[in-house]
Amino acid sequence: MTHWLPNLLDRQGPLYIRIADKAEDDIKNGVLQAGTKLPPQRDLAYDLKVTIGTISRAYALLRERGLVTGEVGRGTYIQSGLEAGEAQTHRDPVTLTYGGTRTLSPPPGKLRFDTTAAVDVGQADVVGRLMVEIARDKPGEISSYTRTLSPDWLEAGRRWLSNGDWSPEPANIVPQMGVHAGVNAVIAAISGTGDRIICEHLTYSQIARSASLMGRQIVLVDSDREGILPEDFERVCVREHPKAAFIMSSGQNPTLSCLPLSRRQDIVAIARKYNVWLIEDYIYGGLVEDGIPLLAQLAPDRTFLLNSLSKSVAAGVRGGWVACPEHMSQRVRVTQKMVCGGLPFLLAELSARLVLSGAANEIKEKVITEFAAREEIVRTVFSGLELRSHPRLPYFWLKLPEPWLSGTFKQAAFDAGILIDDEDEFKPARSPKVFHHIRAGFSEGPDRNTVKAGLITLRQVLDQPPLGNNATF
Repeated sequence: MTHWLPNLLDRQGPLYIRIADKAEDDIKNGVLQAGTKLPPQRDLAYDLKVTIGTISRAYALLRERGLVTGEVGRGTYIQSGLEAGEAQTHRDPVTLTYGGTRTLSPPPGKLRFDTTAAVDVGQADVVGRLMVEIARDKPGEISSYTRTLSPDWLEAGRRWLSNGDWSPEPANIVPQMGVHAGVNAVIAAISGTGDRIICEHLTYSQIARSASLMGRQIVLVDSDREGILPEDFERVCVREHPKAAFIMSSGQNPTLSCLPLSRRQDIVAIARKYNVWLIEDYIYGGLVEDGIPLLAQLAPDRTFLLNSLSKSVAAGVRGGWVACPEHMSQRVRVTQKMVCGGLPFLLAELSARLVLSGAANEIKEKVITEFAAREEIVRTVFSGLELRSHPRLPYFWLKLPEPWLSGTFKQAAFDAGILIDDEDEFKPARSPKVFHHIRAGFSEGPDRNTVKAGLITLRQVLDQPPLGNNATF
């Protein structure tokens, strides 16, 4: 299309909101197609006779709404999935993410490689049987609110959070509605408005989004292939005085890094020195089972350890646990209720029965076996390219060859029928770093042949010159 110049005469309110609203209307009406590059901020500011700051705020608002994506030096592009007509005809429920708009089921004709939930290995039969038993055994509890924590729920958390011979004390465990909700409860318990939370330049960015909504500030720490750099962690602690650090110690999402023991020991020492809480997300580490002592083992006095059933058993159950430092569990229980509205009895009881009956571990082994088979396909299809994967994890981190950029490859993949995540999805805050990577999951496909076909399509797109696609530079 020609240079986009919005007409703002019929709109009221702050200029940056008027610009963003006009862009959203033009996207819905098909004036701005998916993949269209918006004007550079300086050019649009000149044309509208406004400051660059106004345009920057408008583009940031569009990004928060999930309507655009972009990279440093590349520009701002209309996000995929919002072509003219699609917004009108596609009626599935949607969930907004920092990286864009996602439907709960794939758009027609699209294969979902942007999720890492546990693969379907027949969990529904086990879950259904246990729910029938719960309804038979606990009818009164189902019809009422959850006011106490069953010892079985705590024991299940102890088992699921254990690592080798180590396990947390049941009294320090709080059941949660998954890791995300648990981290929110922890952040609310240990910090206040304006406090700083450390995140890596690439991580599960939804935690940062949630923290920002609660009024916390995100500060970034440098990492390499092995994870957080202790020297930069200390630099950030000295300069920013953070309240806590969010860390995925093993199976880091999206880079698959694993902190070696020496770094874990350094990070713990630095956290103690500067009085920083550690929030250890072990949702993928529990799949890897690398045997390295957890941060929670090295520093139980200042580490909150979290894991759930989402990646290894069943994401729809939403069961999880957090092991707290001593004397902090009651505080987390209170903030959990304030932030999340309390714990559903049916969820907590089902999660506990899955674990205590041994069904969760049986399902987990089947899931890992399927992950390994699919990861082998990944290695074959993308042979010769730089990627990181693990036979026990449901995603891979692929470096794009020249001249591909992360956002444009995501668009090209979408045009070819594949939903993937570009690197912007994992940036918890504005970062000057550009990695030229994408993350693709492979747990959603119903069978290996479907996954293999999708991976081959991705490789074919990757091997084509970018100008041969509809992605716009």
